Amino acid sequence: MLNIIFTIFILPFIPLFFYGNVFNESDFLDVSSSVRRVVKGQEVLGESRGGKDFPKNAEETFQSCNLFPLDSANTEYTPIRKKNFWDLKLWAGSSVVIDVDSGTILHYDNGRKKTQIASLTKMMTAILVMDEIKNLDETVVITEEALNVPGTVVGCPRTGYCLSNRMYRGEKIKAGDLLRAMLLNSANDAATALGIHIAGTEKKFVEKMNEKARSLGLKDTNFCTPSGLEIDGQEDQCHSSAYDIARIAAHSLKYEEIWDIMRIPEGQFYSTDGKYMHELKNTDLLLDSIPNCLGGKTGFTPLAGKSLLMGSVDPTGKHRVISVILNDENRWEDMRKLVDWVFENYEWR
Repeated sequence: MLNIIFTIFILPFIPLFFYGNVFNESDFLDVSSSVRRVVKGQEVLGESRGGKDFPKNAEETFQSCNLFPLDSANTEYTPIRKKNFWDLKLWAGSSVVIDVDSGTILHYDNGRKKTQIASLTKMMTAILVMDEIKNLDETVVITEEALNVPGTVVGCPRTGYCLSNRMYRGEKIKAGDLLRAMLLNSANDAATALGIHIAGTEKKFVEKMNEKARSLGLKDTNFCTPSGLEIDGQEDQCHSSAYDIARIAAHSLKYEEIWDIMRIPEGQFYSTDGKYMHELKNTDLLLDSIPNCLGGKTGFTPLAGKSLLMGSVDPTGKHRVISVILNDENRWEDMRKLVDWVFENYEWR
């Protein structure tokens, strides 16, 4: 009887022990990967195991892994789950929260899913503006190409609906005012004008955007336009992920001007000759409802859906987190829940 049992149930599996692991280990996340620190320029979280996304049940792994710490990172403190920790599920396409200074992932749901991100793209455009334009009082001449974009533009919150003057061909505007229009009002024409001014053409600017993405180690990202508008017929080539966007936003915190602008509720600017005035209104509806909000950026196209990123700080004012929600019809309510959840469930020590 023992011989029969051995033959039927054990013998078929002997090759597994002799020939090693027949499974592709890149499909799994072992214990050793859970203690690795992911350092800028060396390793991207989720890439070390063959580029696979995290298994959904690896919550302990999320907390122990790190992004790139910023140069000024405060690594003295690490976010730790409280004893009464409880999990949160959002009905978004994907979502991620990271602790900026330590790089710890606090929340993760389909974070490496490649998808269109619409105007969250403008965060990368803003970074390049800060890198390339040393004086934001520099004059930008508005071209016809910059004005020939659909969707939200200066003076018009949506196509065909305008509340104030649009920009004009040949108009001269300070780069800093265009940066405000791009981040506050999510103006596609302002983003395009800045890109053309910096690189000469929109295409060349996009090349700079993708070079910057590669330098940051972003693996899910390919930009198509400075504004985030998809190119007809090439929509599948315009993508990023909640994880990559969180990293871009964390990197952008090096530039105080970007986040100072995103906290402004509304404003106006003039052409350099004072002839034309343009009004701006922040598209982020949560600025006044989240007391610890550092600023945020909205995004929407029919293909990308409604998205939102937000920076916030814990009640002590010392620890910053970046939250990203992609493709979520309830982005405002869900972002409130997500930010509250983070500070209710984590402490820094």
